Amino acid sequence: MRVSRRGFLGGVAAGAATSVAAPAAAAQQGSGAGGLVGMRTDREWQEFLDAQDPVWKRLPRTWYEGPFLGNGLLGSIVYQEPGRNALRFTVHHSEVQDHRPEFGSDWGVARLPVGNLLLHPVGAITGADLRLDLWNAEITGTLSTDKGAIRLRALVHNDRTLLVVTARADAGERNFRWEYVPSPAVSPRIVREDPPDDLEPNPAPVTTKEPDGTTVVVQSLVAGGQTASAHRERAHGDDRTFCLAVTHSHPGTDAEGRARTAVRKASALPVSSLLRTHRDWWHAFYRKSFVSLPDGMLQSFYWLQLYKLASAAREHAPVMATTGPWLEPTPWPAVWWNLNVQLEYWPVHGSNHLELDAIPRTLAENTDILIGALKPEYRADSAGLRRSTDAQCEDNGSVAVPGGSGDPEVGNLPWALHNVWLTYRHTMDRGLLEDILYPLLRRSTSYYLHFLYEGDDGRLHLPKTFSPEYGSAPDCNYDLALLRWSCATLLDTVELLDVEDELAPKWQEVMDRLTDYPVDANGFMIGAGAPFAKSHRHYSHMLAVYPLYLVNWEQPEQRDLIERSLKHWIGFEGALRGYSFSGAASLSAMMGRGDDSLTYLRELVARFVQPNTMYYEAGPVIETPLSAAQSLHDMLCTSWGDTIRIFPAVPGEWRDVTLHDFRTQGAFLVSAVRRGGRTRWVRVRSLAGEPCRVRHSLGGRVTVAGIGGPAPDWRDLGDGVVELDLPQGAEAVIHPAGRRPELRIAPVPVSAPADRWGLPELPQSGTVTQVDLTGHFDNDGITTEMYYGDGDFDGTGRTYPMAQLPQTGQTSDNGIGFAFTNGSEGTNNNVVAGGQDISVPQGAYGKLHVLGAGDTGNVTVPATLRYADGTTASTPLRLTGWLASGPAYDETAAVTTSQIHTRNGPLGTKAAIFHQVVEVDATRELTGITLAAPTGGTARAHVFALSLEAVGG
Repeated sequence: MRVSRRGFLGGVAAGAATSVAAPAAAAQQGSGAGGLVGMRTDREWQEFLDAQDPVWKRLPRTWYEGPFLGNGLLGSIVYQEPGRNALRFTVHHSEVQDHRPEFGSDWGVARLPVGNLLLHPVGAITGADLRLDLWNAEITGTLSTDKGAIRLRALVHNDRTLLVVTARADAGERNFRWEYVPSPAVSPRIVREDPPDDLEPNPAPVTTKEPDGTTVVVQSLVAGGQTASAHRERAHGDDRTFCLAVTHSHPGTDAEGRARTAVRKASALPVSSLLRTHRDWWHAFYRKSFVSLPDGMLQSFYWLQLYKLASAAREHAPVMATTGPWLEPTPWPAVWWNLNVQLEYWPVHGSNHLELDAIPRTLAENTDILIGALKPEYRADSAGLRRSTDAQCEDNGSVAVPGGSGDPEVGNLPWALHNVWLTYRHTMDRGLLEDILYPLLRRSTSYYLHFLYEGDDGRLHLPKTFSPEYGSAPDCNYDLALLRWSCATLLDTVELLDVEDELAPKWQEVMDRLTDYPVDANGFMIGAGAPFAKSHRHYSHMLAVYPLYLVNWEQPEQRDLIERSLKHWIGFEGALRGYSFSGAASLSAMMGRGDDSLTYLRELVARFVQPNTMYYEAGPVIETPLSAAQSLHDMLCTSWGDTIRIFPAVPGEWRDVTLHDFRTQGAFLVSAVRRGGRTRWVRVRSLAGEPCRVRHSLGGRVTVAGIGGPAPDWRDLGDGVVELDLPQGAEAVIHPAGRRPELRIAPVPVSAPADRWGLPELPQSGTVTQVDLTGHFDNDGITTEMYYGDGDFDGTGRTYPMAQLPQTGQTSDNGIGFAFTNGSEGTNNNVVAGGQDISVPQGAYGKLHVLGAGDTGNVTVPATLRYADGTTASTPLRLTGWLASGPAYDETAAVTTSQIHTRNGPLGTKAAIFHQVVEVDATRELTGITLAAPTGGTARAHVFALSLEAVGG
């Protein structure tokens, strides 16, 4: 079955491109007649975004720390090459994958790595000072060595899919060199397990150097097709510019020619020309909407998420995989449809960036695959989507049959179609509704209809289906909510399209007779007979509340159920993860509880978000920070149902907020300003001429005035709601009765300042200096609840549970700050004392603080302190065993867990990491510490972190 793309590609994409200049045009239109002013010049935008830029005052070491670049296809993250004196620019491309679906999404159609570009300085790297310039989408800064410095500017070009790095070196570093290192074309899943025995390895890449200086690397694939990268360096004055392109083709082999051509064309242009076209796109991108908050940390976080979205997603690019374009070793090397994709794309709507939305195109182009995902007997009228696929929805196997064996996960396609419906509602593009949503939603709903049955109670019921990541149950709330939403949406759709559909009576019957959501004293259950009884990160059982809003706070009779369900779910610690808290923030926003939403977002940041705003769960994943951007949208403006709600859940401490050209359902662009804790005015611009109802949050009597034309007809419906008759293209402002306010768009004062994102100088807490142990890590003592076969802390396969350990790179105890590496699956995170010589920043210290534990028992490490004058001192370092009931050597239990992991699953045994303090001779300057292996026993000492406290600390 072929589904036409004309509605989406001809309407939505073109409309999105046209609206790039809409904010500026609207401001200019009314500049002398009460129109919007402000945020119209490059200078205004650059000054604002400069304040949001993350900075790195030391060298990033991992995916989770480094600055990142991308254009939806090519992606690069910058950090130190592990174990080497080099700077890595990762080189990966979202189209690069294997093409053997018979081996599944983990191996057969997995994303494949491409390679890394390494900058090798002449001297030893001593530091870095880097900045991610959001306005220009570039990384700038300096790499310092003991021989000099290298100044850098790097970008992934928006239009040409090129990594372009320009370097200017001091005299001592003029002989630095570039090295491009191709990666083996094997699934990143290898971090967890070996490939299937019958999966033939892809051949090694072939590198050729051409007479004009272009180097081409061709990675052929067993399944046909190829990945090609081409690169070339050129000098101009004191600058050396390195251009690298990546292309992929399947089943054809034209990638090599395209990569070579891309580099040659770019190398023939002046760098200034490349910069101009690249920056033009990004400057237009930012101008499409504007949000300013008084919370410095969350304001910068929000703009970094918009930058991240535009770096990772484009309408024409593959739908985002779990890592975006920045591939790393991960158990999740594909596209996941049971939450990840949906969360990743939610922010495109309110932010007015529909040019980033790849979901409608992806589903439309791959309808045949969605039909083929079902068993043959259901393909005539139905379609489905498997949990994980490649970017073309391809995988092996079939969507499970409800009521059958295993875990029948059937809600992925209707939930993805909810995103398509959101795009329709934010554009009101009839072609999108007619050509994509209606035919596919009809098919996904028909799959449910095959299995509905009438129970003894006369109601319609579903057999056993799977609530994502929790378990299976009949009348699963996840599927009941999606089925109810699907039928209601289809009934609305056929009415809008004036279509007589033979299934409409059946959809109405479902609406009338479908069983109620199973609930108990704690709120929503998983399904009939299946209470929500264990900690769980996913809110699939509450989908009816969010994001579907079928059960919502504006239904007074449902408030107690919603409140009980949220409290019970988010109060179940143990398996909660980052998106649990973004979900709780959005649920709280729907309840009008902005203070609670802010608390959840701050907890998300404090517990989970990494220095560059990335995130991990066993491996790199990007959906959670993006979903937190949507949580901010939900706090500032929502439009579910038939009403636009202005500032529905603004925290009490946010006295000032600016919102501009926020896109809502019904295809409106909304602007609003809050000052001194009060909404001052609301402007609405209609893009489609739809009915317009606004809950404006203005106090007292209001009036409505036109912008660039007469005032529209309007009605005050009471309870803070007005209804406007706005034709397409018209604008109006709602404001307190009396004098018309100045409609100025501007950043608000930051009342809660925050450090920049990125990496500060080695973190210090007063007089405490943290020691970098990452180069010495040799043990993995941490696992996730998703895979217990990874680490081994005590020699028997037992480990600490990741979810209960610090995850943001930092922790503290008794006022002492420590660097704490949790990391992703397959990475080491602690040092087993065995003779390691650890250098420390030279200085006079009075105390050494240690985070560590013994494994099979208490241990004593015969440590040696080394001083600058050449002397040493022996000191015993005593650590309690991790499962002890309490400290044995006057430590404190700095980190505690309620369980440990075994190879067979969690065990309800408490564990701890202890904070030990060792005296140091402050009259001498310490330079290093040697951690010798314990003697006289089998227990080993594991050190997770070291910090040094200066004299007087």
